Amino acid sequence: MTVFSDAFGQDILAGSADVLEPWNATMLGFLAHTASTPVHLAEVLKREPDFALAHALKGLFYVLLGRREMVDLAQEALATAQSALSRRGANARERAFVTALAAWMDGSPRGTIAAMESILEAHPEDALAAKISHATRFVLGDSRGMRVSMERVLPAYGADHPARGYILGCYSFSLEETGDFTKAETAGRNGIALAPNDAWGLHSVAHVYDMTANPRGGLAWLSGREAAWEHCNNFRYHVWWHKALMHLELGERDAVLDLYDTRIRHDRTDDYRDIANGTSMLMRLELEGVDVGNRWEELADLAETRTDDGCLIFADLHYLLALVGGNRDQAITGMMARLRRTAAARKGEMAAVAANPGIAAAAGLEAFGEGDYRSAYLNLASVRRAMQTIGGSHAQRDVFERLTIDAAIRAGCHEEAAAIIADRTEFRGGRPDNYARARLDLIARAAPAALSRRSQAL
Repeated sequence: MTVFSDAFGQDILAGSADVLEPWNATMLGFLAHTASTPVHLAEVLKREPDFALAHALKGLFYVLLGRREMVDLAQEALATAQSALSRRGANARERAFVTALAAWMDGSPRGTIAAMESILEAHPEDALAAKISHATRFVLGDSRGMRVSMERVLPAYGADHPARGYILGCYSFSLEETGDFTKAETAGRNGIALAPNDAWGLHSVAHVYDMTANPRGGLAWLSGREAAWEHCNNFRYHVWWHKALMHLELGERDAVLDLYDTRIRHDRTDDYRDIANGTSMLMRLELEGVDVGNRWEELADLAETRTDDGCLIFADLHYLLALVGGNRDQAITGMMARLRRTAAARKGEMAAVAANPGIAAAAGLEAFGEGDYRSAYLNLASVRRAMQTIGGSHAQRDVFERLTIDAAIRAGCHEEAAAIIADRTEFRGGRPDNYARARLDLIARAAPAALSRRSQAL
């Protein structure tokens, strides 16, 4: 075995330098969300079957998919990685990646983060570890930790580091998610200048435009940069989703439905992130009074097959949205029972999130679908402050915020709705979007005194 240096300057132990080309392609592909990344990783393992780090990375890729059937595959990857370690040994970095996968399989994504951060303490320039830490924190909704991690490692990425653009994209996203919109846009734009295929950084800037109610600026930003996301795995659907959000903000509903049919749900996958794109967009449209036709049906059909997943509460809540939209009462009942079992089992960190805010949020969605708006409001409002822990981004979770507000208005809780709108607007940079304005108009017509009291309180 020989020690080789990879594209990020990290030592790997391998039998031949032939592994470097596909390994470097795997790492850079992962940073760019490139669809061919698994192909590169498969080639790595073909050339170097005992490369424990690569097996661990394969397992981490599996668990990040948030699918029950991937758990056994991830466990197999862990066993293979551990066996490889015992056969040929490894350096501390390689062992830390195996530890990271073992932690997740033991129910502790935070243990995964700890393992990655232990690498970054010694090797902050290790962009692979930085991205795994970033991605895991995203799943946990840990935006502050995400930012701290990026700020700690960023000085190690000089102009000649091949991952500098991608790390700037991650930093941009962490800035946006912690409310520093101006710095986020600057970091994202600088990152894209260095890594034009970085869909994550590009989409981070799109988030800034969404949070600051500037859809025209967002459309201008995305226009002509399609090459930055068309090479991606299913993440490309999510960038199209962002473009549709901008059209929705402008009231261009036909454009939204066209993007939904031709881009967002063109391939009709059952990946939870794709289901989240679809369900949250249809729900937003319906809240605006748009007839979405039979589009709920295919999402509900797919969600019915995923009700027992229980890997991520973020995924579960979007499956439930699909079932509510498709009026699948029996499946909703079954899923609610399974969510309660998951929460009661208390197995791992994700079960704690299923218990809180998961159960109350799910009950709120179920009640909304049944037209019991007071119950929907009370359940959803009770966990508003905890919803970040389900993971995802502010833009993704905003569908639950909108449902909370709409449920309050429909239940006659106008002052409470106005308070949430004010809180939401302040959180989003202080610029009310068209959704907020429209709901305040509804409240003003139905209960002007509620707005008057709210104004006095402010």
